[in-house]
Amino acid sequence: MSPSPPHPPNSVRLQKILAGAGVASRRGAEDLLRAGRVAVNGEPALLGQSADPEHDVITLDGVPVQREAFAYWLVNKPVGVISTVHDPQGRPTVVELVPEPERRVRLFPVGRLDRETEGLVLLTNDGALAHVLLHPSHESEREYRVSVEGRISAAALRELAAGIELEDGITAPARTGRPRHDAASGTTRFSLTLIEGRKRQIRRALAALDCSVVRLVRVRMGPLELGRLKPAAVRPLTGVERRALLRLRDARTR
Repeated sequence: MSPSPPHPPNSVRLQKILAGAGVASRRGAEDLLRAGRVAVNGEPALLGQSADPEHDVITLDGVPVQREAFAYWLVNKPVGVISTVHDPQGRPTVVELVPEPERRVRLFPVGRLDRETEGLVLLTNDGALAHVLLHPSHESEREYRVSVEGRISAAALRELAAGIELEDGITAPARTGRPRHDAASGTTRFSLTLIEGRKRQIRRALAALDCSVVRLVRVRMGPLELGRLKPAAVRPLTGVERRALLRLRDARTR
């Protein structure tokens, strides 16, 4: 019996190709494959099969599948907006801040912020980039501007930097900036840089230190900075920002 031909060097799982083309989520793509609606070079495709999107002809119901062009938008999420694509309760979402014509491309937020947290959110359809920015193994930094009630002690900041024991495990080491106390408002402000992003991690860690968060703003994510973008404003990435992200993505996914 002849050995099976090797997979092409650029082969990718069909579920990923279909999701990247915006025709379905990865789970939805699996359903399409099970239903026999997907073909590669005219032959019915199987669940788990791979293909080379540059050379193979992939069709859905006989229509060629083409990958969406990658899109990248920077949003300054205000308080009250939900970091999701759709909200069953009808609350405003970060995706809805993007102008309607630009939403024809499937966009999703990279690194969600809770409803009360403000600041930088990247919207894209580039799943590989999202993985690089979010997975702790890549140690991509996220920087926040934190305001807490009263004063925060040097000992508490050291604990925050070293790692706080939470119900889902100890947090990764972080970096804290010099605290600045504002007597007029009775608050203390400092920067906090993380390499992970668990659900409500900063609020839970500070609560464990008996500190109450007054305001929390994400000001940087990887090479992206919020800068002077106003709350609820959105803009496409600059050429410099896109190139920085793509260099990061390609370096980490080789």
